[in-house]
Order: sequence, then C-alpha cells, then structure tokens
Amino acid sequence: MLQPFYEKNRDILVNIDGELIHRDQAGVSPFDSAVQNGDAVWEGLRLYNGRVFKLMEHLDRLRDSAKALTYTDFPSHEILIAELRKTLAANQMTDNVHIRLTVSRGVKYTSGMDPRVNTGGYTLIILAEHKPPVYEKSGLRLITSGVRRIPPDCLDQNIHSCNMLNSILAKIQANVAGADDAIMLDVNGFVAETNATHLFFVKGGVVRTSRTDSCPEGITRATVLELCQENGVLYEVTNISPADVYRADEIFCTGTMGELAAVVEVDGRAIGNGETGPMTARLSRLYGELTARTGYLIR
Repeated sequence: MLQPFYEKNRDILVNIDGELIHRDQAGVSPFDSAVQNGDAVWEGLRLYNGRVFKLMEHLDRLRDSAKALTYTDFPSHEILIAELRKTLAANQMTDNVHIRLTVSRGVKYTSGMDPRVNTGGYTLIILAEHKPPVYEKSGLRLITSGVRRIPPDCLDQNIHSCNMLNSILAKIQANVAGADDAIMLDVNGFVAETNATHLFFVKGGVVRTSRTDSCPEGITRATVLELCQENGVLYEVTNISPADVYRADEIFCTGTMGELAAVVEVDGRAIGNGETGPMTARLSRLYGELTARTGYLIR
C-alpha cells in the first residue's frame, strides 16, 4: 500500500530548530547525528480538531528514549509544545494532521560515531502534514517476514529511535509480496508486531496482544488495552505464535498514523470471514469517540 501525495502538503513549512522553512528548502547539516548515524529519537502525533491526542505520553516517551541514549541536551516539554503550536499555526493546521517530531543528538564537529564529538546541542525537527489515517479500513493483507525483530539485548525497541532498517527490510519483503505490511516475529518465534504497527488478535471474544519484549510499548496499543478494561472487554498480554495468528477470529493493527485497522488476510489465509470483525469495529468506534473528546488543546 503506497501512501498518496496530498496536494495540501505541497507548500508546508517545516520547523528546524525553531525556524520555519519551506519543505523544498528545509535541511539539516551533513554533520548532524541523524544523518551520520541515525542517532535521533522521534514520535508520531495526530491532531484532532485542535487537540493532539496523548501528547504528554508521547513527549514522555520521547524524553525517555533520549535518556536511554544518554543525550546530554534535550528540549523541555514547554519548548516542544511551543514549537509544535508555532508550526501548526504557520501551516494553518487544525485537524486530520500527522506530526513527526524528531530530536537528534545534534551536530558533530567531525564525522564519526563517538558522541563526544557532539558539541552543538540537540537538533529539533517538526514535520506536520495533512494526512488522514493511512490504512484501508476495509482490511489489510499481511505476510510473515523472515526478518526477526531485534531483541532488547541487541537494540532495545523501547528506545524509539530513527534507526529503522530492521523494519524497512521487512517492509521491502511485504512490498515484493504485494502485501500491505509484514508481521515480524521475535527471536523465539513469537509475534512481536508488524514493521509499523502493533497487532491485536481476537479469539472467542478475548482480545490478545503480544508482550513488548521485542517491540515498543505503543501508546495506541496502551489506549486500546485501556478501552478494553473500561468497557468490559476481556484481554490478555501474552506470547502469540504463528498458529495463533491463523486461528484468530479477528486481527487488527494499531498505531498513531493509522489508528485501528482490520487485518483480513495473513500469508494468503483469510482471517475470520475475511472482513472487519465486530470487536474490531467496536474498539474502533470507542477509539474514535475518545480522540474526539480528549487531547491536548494546542491551537
């Protein structure tokens, strides 16, 4: 599934270290850590009617990722919120907007991997785009990738970094197979997530999702679990095997960019009746109601 280009994004302004620059002119130094080593942390945010959903949770995760990477300089929540507000106002954005918020370790005085050659402080990049949820609500087709999700003793996936080659390799496999995305297993053969989203599996009325040993502790994932708890839906966080995938009555994926989307086929096998299931529809409705009434007012 290839994302389309939205004409409204042709002249957007990108915020780089507080300066608003046309998308065609925006750039960062070749000495920046994000360019040199993929040494940056990021969050995806979604704007609903002037409110950023779960903003503080995203900013907290961003800061936690930077702490794990021992960033010595990092913007405060207040600075980030002010720059977000400025970026959205400059682009006249109030709804149906996706924001990619990135902070790198900053500029190095010479190329190299050693963080000690970073002396210029952090680099802040805010890219806001007009972008509706990216996944087809009619249902996604997935394959199981041969690329395994990295375990925490190699690169902890709860560090939400810009090093995404592991996911890109799996996405390439999905593209070649003509699928929308790829399921990634952990090194023990259990489901971790897709190359881009978390997964939920419904069987006998119980909603199950994978442990986060080899995938990020997703904010949309946590929101769905909260909705289950608040609305009397039975749920489990447990290991999911490939056989559990094929036996599921329903599968759906979750993420800030795509919200909740049904999965109707995995490895050429229909899931359930090959359509969006009732539990997926119910939780999608509850999620939509939540995003419509909550969030951080930023306009």
